[in-house]
Amino acid sequence: MADRLTARAALGTALSGVLAGALISIGGTVNLSIENRVLGACFFSIGLFFVVSMRLWLFTGKVGWLCRNGMTYAVQLLLTLAGNFAGTLCVALLLRQTRAADGLVQRATELSAAKMADSLPSLFVLALLCGVLMYLGVSGFQVFDSALGRYGAIFLAVTVFILSGFEHCIANMYYYSMSGVWGDGRAWLNMLVMVLGNAAGSVIIAEGYRLSQKLLE
Repeated sequence: MADRLTARAALGTALSGVLAGALISIGGTVNLSIENRVLGACFFSIGLFFVVSMRLWLFTGKVGWLCRNGMTYAVQLLLTLAGNFAGTLCVALLLRQTRAADGLVQRATELSAAKMADSLPSLFVLALLCGVLMYLGVSGFQVFDSALGRYGAIFLAVTVFILSGFEHCIANMYYYSMSGVWGDGRAWLNMLVMVLGNAAGSVIIAEGYRLSQKLLE
């Protein structure tokens, strides 16, 4: 990766982030639309399937490699986060204009209310554990040789984090946008905590594993 991020690369990163955010929102929409939690969690994984297949920039799928790259990568992560937010917001605003809006808004409001009522330490821990799973899923997709292994890693990471109630900052950007809670300052504080939690979880598992392997050499 070049030491300096060009304007072209910055724009490409941001646009890729928008697309990734939109795809995660589609997965979130399926999750909101299906009453069965297990099925909703399974079908949510469609978003991450296509994000990794298309090599799009998703914050939770990239932040685990932060310590292995320089400042340019950190800037790209910030652009990615902004793009992810824009993508989720656009999909939410579009869906709010459709016949599906009432049901989606109702379910998103229920989910958002639970998150808004939670404590910041709780949100951080739940986000941290989600970050661990996201790194494992994306890393597994990169290292496994078989298609079953690659996509199985994504599927398991997504379904486990949803069924466990862990916090995924990009998915929550969509839920918050769909429920319209951004006018409450607590929503922004929650989001900051979840972003930091996702980042911490991904980096801890990534660097912890790398250190353990070096010590075993």
